Amino acid sequence: QVRLVESGGGLVQAGGSLRLTCVASGFISNINEMRWYRQAPGKQRELVAGISSGGSTNYADSVKGRFTISRGDAKNIVYLQMNSLQPEDTAVYYCNAYNTRSEFGYWGQGTQVTVSS
Repeated sequence: QVRLVESGGGLVQAGGSLRLTCVASGFISNINEMRWYRQAPGKQRELVAGISSGGSTNYADSVKGRFTISRGDAKNIVYLQMNSLQPEDTAVYYCNAYNTRSEFGYWGQGTQVTVSS
């Protein structure tokens, strides 16, 4: 079992920045990719960014150049630095710990990000 706890969400004006943090605990040795998803009201959950155990990253087109995913010195911590935030970035952001072999992922409880215009 893997437990994920997100933090760092909040209310920010357009053009501002936030950094989200995800701390993983439990049986994390089988996790080989960490991801951030988001879900806006009335919309499907979408993949925002991912980072592999080897450090490779990928991003949704809508956040490229604005968001950066990274790992902390402790490998069980993942960050999502969000710059130049826009109202369309408003959503609940979820951390996901994924095993690409079993195609199974664990979810955190989510953290709300609200960007005002």
